[in-house]
Amino acid sequence: MDKVSHRCDIIIFGGHGDLAFRKLMPALYHLRLLGYLDEQSRIISISRHSVNTDEHRELIGTKLNEFMKIDTFDALFYEEFKKQLEIAFIDFNEPSSYGNLKTLLDVHTDRDRIYYLSTASEFFGPICKNLDGHKLITQKSRVVLEKPLGRSLETSQKINQEVLKHFTELQVYRIDHYLGKDTVQNIMALRFSNRIFMPLWGSRDIDHIQITVAESVGVEGRAGYYDNYGALRDMIQNHLMQLLCLVAMEPPCSLNANSVRDEKVKVLRSIRKMTPSDIEAKTVRAQYTKGFCEGKEVPGYLDNEEVKGSDTETFAAIRVDIDNWRWNGVPFYIRSGKRMRAKNSEIVIQFKSVPHSIFPYEGKCISENKLVISLQPSESITLKMMKKIPGISSVMRLQEVDLELNSHDTTTTRKHEAYERLFLDIIQNNPTLFMRLDEVEEAWKWADSIMEGWQANYSQIKHYPAGTDGPTAAVGLIAKDGRSWHDD
Repeated sequence: MDKVSHRCDIIIFGGHGDLAFRKLMPALYHLRLLGYLDEQSRIISISRHSVNTDEHRELIGTKLNEFMKIDTFDALFYEEFKKQLEIAFIDFNEPSSYGNLKTLLDVHTDRDRIYYLSTASEFFGPICKNLDGHKLITQKSRVVLEKPLGRSLETSQKINQEVLKHFTELQVYRIDHYLGKDTVQNIMALRFSNRIFMPLWGSRDIDHIQITVAESVGVEGRAGYYDNYGALRDMIQNHLMQLLCLVAMEPPCSLNANSVRDEKVKVLRSIRKMTPSDIEAKTVRAQYTKGFCEGKEVPGYLDNEEVKGSDTETFAAIRVDIDNWRWNGVPFYIRSGKRMRAKNSEIVIQFKSVPHSIFPYEGKCISENKLVISLQPSESITLKMMKKIPGISSVMRLQEVDLELNSHDTTTTRKHEAYERLFLDIIQNNPTLFMRLDEVEEAWKWADSIMEGWQANYSQIKHYPAGTDGPTAAVGLIAKDGRSWHDD
C-alpha cells in the first residue's frame, strides 16, 4: 500500500491497560517505523493515575521491549518514537479532569483526532459525553470501540445510542481484530479474484463449512469478568460470525466500505432462526473441568472462587443454516472454546466428493477436497487434493496432497499484526474492516435467541476435561449429520 502521511492525534483511553501495552503501542511503533504514521503525530495515553511524561515514556519503552520480539524492538529508534508519546490524567467519574486532555489537544485544533476507547464498554457513553461537553469532538474526529459491545441486543443498543449522541455513524469504528489478519482479508481475494473458485462456491459443490476458534488458555485471572459473557458472547457473536459472513457473502459491487458491509448484513439476516427444538439439537454448551494442558495439571472453570456454581459456557458448538439460494442445504458448523488441546483458528471449506469413484477403495472416495484457511497459530491457506502414489502396482493408489496457496513476502522478515492494518485504516479513514451498527445488531439478535434458549435449559450444559477438543456432545453434533470435525 502507498505510504500516505496523515498527521493526527491518537488518544487512547485505557492507555496503561493490557491491550494498549501488548497490541496498540507495538502496532503504532511499527507504523511509525514503516513510515505510515507521521512523525509529528501524537499518541496520547489516558491514565486514571497521575504519571508524568518521563515516567510514561520509560514505562512504554519497558512494555514494548517486553511484548515485542527481541529483534523488532530498536532501542535507538525508540528514542525518536517516544517524543510522540504524551500522557493525560483523567478520572472518568470527574468531568472536570477532561480539562487535562483539552489543554493538550487545543495546541493543534486542525488535526484529525482518533479516540480509541480501550476500556470497559460501560464507560463508552460517559467518555463520549465528556469529550463533547469539553468541545473536543470535531468533524475530523473518529472514535474506536473495542469489544465487547454489551452482552445482549438491548445493552448493545444502549451503548451505541449513547455514543451516537456525540459522534455520527460515519465517525464510529467498531473493531474486531480478526478482520485485520491478512489471511482473513485473503478470503475475499480468493473468492472474488479467482475464477476457479467462483462456480464452486455454493450448495452445488460444497458439502459443509467448519469454523473453529480454539484457545489453549483458560480464564486465568479474568474469571469474574468472563463469567458475564461466556464463549457465545465473547467469541462467537463477533469473531466467528464475522468470519462466517466473509465466507458466505455475495460479491460486493466494489470494495467500498458500505458495499462490503451491506453484503455481510444480508448474510446475518438470512440465518435461520432457531426454535427450542433446534437449540436442543443444534447447539452444545460446555465448561472445562480440571485436566492437563501442555503437560501441566490445570484447574477447572468452577475451581475459580469467583464463579462457584456458574453455568456460563467456556465452549460452544452450533450448527448454523443460511436460508438463501447460494447456501440452502449447506450447514455451517462453528465452535469455540477455552482450555482446549491446542490454540487453533481455522476455516474449512469441505467440498462434496466425486459422484462416482473409479479408483478401487471398496467403492468409496478416499478423500474429498478441502480448502483449509488457518488463522492461528500461523496463517496459511491449503487446498487438499488427490494424486496418484508414485510407483508400479497392480491398482492405481491415491494419496492426499497439500497445495499451498501462501504468498511469501520476501521484502520483510516480520509478519504484520492485525492491529497495524486496522490502525492504518482508522488513520486513513477507511471503515471497510469495521462493523456497522446494523451488523452488530443482527448478530446480537441471533445470539440472544440462543442465549434465551440456553437459559430456558433447552440445551443442558456439558463438561470436558481441560486439554481436550471439547465435549463428546460436540462430536455428536456433527456426527449425526454423517460428518466429522477437521483434525490434522
